[in-house]
Amino acid sequence: MKAIALDDERPALDVIEAFCSRIDTVDLVKTFTRTGEARLYLEANPVDLIFLDINMPKESGLDFFRSITQQTLVIFTTAYSEYALESYEVEAVDYLLKPYTYDRFSKATQRAQARWRTLQQNQDMNNQGPGQAHLFFRADYGLVKVTVADIVFVEGLDNYLKIHLKEGHPLVLRLTMKAMLEKLPANKFIRVHRSFIVAIDKIQSIRGRMILIGEEEIPVGSSYEKDFFSLFMK
Repeated sequence: MKAIALDDERPALDVIEAFCSRIDTVDLVKTFTRTGEARLYLEANPVDLIFLDINMPKESGLDFFRSITQQTLVIFTTAYSEYALESYEVEAVDYLLKPYTYDRFSKATQRAQARWRTLQQNQDMNNQGPGQAHLFFRADYGLVKVTVADIVFVEGLDNYLKIHLKEGHPLVLRLTMKAMLEKLPANKFIRVHRSFIVAIDKIQSIRGRMILIGEEEIPVGSSYEKDFFSLFMK
């Protein structure tokens, strides 16, 4: 996994560099002390994992992670425990409290590696035949299997998502839109609004900035309009 680290304290970055040098599965390609520099780097250089301090001087690590458009995993590193709940709401892989040991750091990277493999497997679904690709979601105190081809659109509801399917009742999950996009094949789904992801092949018609899927009307948000309409200009 390619990784970067962001912390306003250089000694903290030195620790991460030293620990990563002992882990074969993590390639730490860059470190930063400022969020602005890290954001510029990410715009041109995709990575798989970010080691991210939360208590930064100008912009918190949580706000920084919410602001970036790149889909990447994150391990938060901080001296403050009160941010733990908020970190898991953005689907953090782990939450390391400073000072942490190498063993604790290694366990966090193992979790990241496991999730990264899952994401790679989901991307490989693009090479599978219709009806074969599926995902598992945590719901109702267990795992629910969903066939990707059955997903019509995904609706965001505060801290929950509602997956609308071709048949049956919608599936309600505690998941972020960002995490959902990471699971779905990028060539089959597109985010069209801060609250909606649609299956491209389920779109029946478009009227102005309104998508029609069955009896549902789904708006196209202004910040997603360019990417969405570019699909039909190729």
